[in-house]
Amino acid sequence: MTDLTTTYLGLNLKNPIVASASPLSKKLDSAQKLDEAGVGAIVMYSLFEEQIIHESLELDHFLTRGTDSFAEAMSYLPESSSYATGPGKYLDHITAIKKTVSVPVIGSLNGVSKGGWTSYARHIQDAGADALELNLYYVASDPNLTSNELENAYVELVADVKSNISIPLAVKLSPFFSSIPNVCQKLVEAGADGLVLFNRFYQPDFDLDDLDVIHTLHLSTSAELNLPLRWISILYGKIKADLALTSGVHTAQDVIKSMMAGAQVTMLASELLTNGPRRIPDILSVVESWMQERDYASIKQMQGSMSQNAVREPAAFERANYMKVLSSWKEQL
Repeated sequence: MTDLTTTYLGLNLKNPIVASASPLSKKLDSAQKLDEAGVGAIVMYSLFEEQIIHESLELDHFLTRGTDSFAEAMSYLPESSSYATGPGKYLDHITAIKKTVSVPVIGSLNGVSKGGWTSYARHIQDAGADALELNLYYVASDPNLTSNELENAYVELVADVKSNISIPLAVKLSPFFSSIPNVCQKLVEAGADGLVLFNRFYQPDFDLDDLDVIHTLHLSTSAELNLPLRWISILYGKIKADLALTSGVHTAQDVIKSMMAGAQVTMLASELLTNGPRRIPDILSVVESWMQERDYASIKQMQGSMSQNAVREPAAFERANYMKVLSSWKEQL
């Protein structure tokens, strides 16, 4: 019988499909549907640093103080009714979901600075979360902020959060670093038990009729898989942390590729938001059939089998791949 089990952050999962942070975890019934569909684990929607500060009125104080010089400051946060529930309700929701589902539940904190808000990592643990995912999402727009300063701030934040909890900690990163392996290594040394590659930066757009900046949300496609696939393949066996691949996972083939690159789990959000939890058993069925046809007895047997350390041409993940792709296109002309 094919063994689809895997381990992630010290948790034993029945399969490598994890529901990533999304609106699907905001309601008990949708979380239950994910569980019934066979998901391996559920990552909660994110609790934002700004929400926690706002709850304590500190952010309100600073925003109000700056409105004379920064008129847009008051619109920094959406109305409370339009974004996720506050910190207290978030913690209660974790507890409720833990009582409802049979799979591990991973809390999610989204923030970038050190401060009192990081104590919520312990609150999330106390609410029953089996692990915590820290989503580092920051757009560096200050020309005077160096990459080294920003990376050090990330490392300090991870160490701060880790010091508040005893459950495993995963760090979700963007791909916008000069040296991804070095940043990953420093984060692991600071206490990260796992790395989630990559989060997606949502880009603003322009409304040419109203001449305004508007917010757009485009769900991922399988075309986005190659970027995290490359870096999971490179990091596997070099960084002592579990690896989760996210962004671009939509099909059974995407899951298989992720496992062979070296990921412990794949995280889905866009596919589940588009087609619902019913996609989970469909994907798992195809994965299992593919494994049986090729005599793979387990997911663990597949993991890392196509990583940079395992393939015949390790340079294919580096500059040589760039040259080869360009040459192949020229040959088609």
